[in-house]
Amino acid sequence: MTSRKRFLTLLAGFCLALVPAALVQQANSKPELRIGAIPDQNPEKLNRLYSLVANELSQQLGVKVTYVPVTDYTAAVSAFRTGSLDLVWFGGLTGVQASLQKAGAQMLAQRDIDAQFYSVFIANTRSGLKPIQNQKGLVALRNTRFTFGSESSTSGRLMPEYFLRQAGVNLDDFAGGAPGFSGSHDATIALVQSGAYDAGAVNEQVWKSSLRSGKANRAKVVQIWRTPSYPDYLWLGQPNLNQRFGKGFSTKLQQAILSWRSSDPEQKQILNLFGTQQFTTVNPAEYKKIEQVGRQIGKIR
Repeated sequence: MTSRKRFLTLLAGFCLALVPAALVQQANSKPELRIGAIPDQNPEKLNRLYSLVANELSQQLGVKVTYVPVTDYTAAVSAFRTGSLDLVWFGGLTGVQASLQKAGAQMLAQRDIDAQFYSVFIANTRSGLKPIQNQKGLVALRNTRFTFGSESSTSGRLMPEYFLRQAGVNLDDFAGGAPGFSGSHDATIALVQSGAYDAGAVNEQVWKSSLRSGKANRAKVVQIWRTPSYPDYLWLGQPNLNQRFGKGFSTKLQQAILSWRSSDPEQKQILNLFGTQQFTTVNPAEYKKIEQVGRQIGKIR
């Protein structure tokens, strides 16, 4: 074999060796859909729920989907702003905060219960607090040991504080000159039930779920008032989903979420954990109220 033939043979072998590597590199470069959620309940339930969501979306969309837990509500907003998360299950307040910080953010879906959502005020049965007949009755909470959930929770802080203010109750009216912040709805219920706080405000859905599961004991903690309705949770997607995953991807993602039904075993688990029958489209204009209240209370600037 001449030196020229030897060179061409070696070159051909070298090129063939490169082909698999290039294919592997191309496969590894496929974008991954990273999903997250505000940590409004205990980590065990969140990991179970969003692992199911990630698996379902991966099968429906044909892309790798990974659930990325965050430490608190603020971290969820920050992760969306920086692009670390592509799709996040936000509460109304955090969803508005995130969308204001990321131009073009897409409000993709909400549960059928989110257009008209409610908070409930709960009290320890030994506190002496009685059921409140109307909003003005919230003045009975003055000088009590009171706790909200997370500082950025729509149903566990923002709207309850708004209704308290309308009734003439300010945060410094509580015992000790300030309310507590438990961090989550589950924690609020546990703290009020234990007597660490006289009363608190929680997401109605979590309250009902806690009653059904027995975590909330009616002999120790009871509902004393239900708020008027307001819009709450939603799925918020990054503005660049179509650029990263291909034309029409955000629509495919939205339609996948909207298609979940209890007739499918996997989807039924997801819907049950979300406490809903199905997901629906979002009317962004409805969240203007949340933005207005957020600005009034100082959570949006």
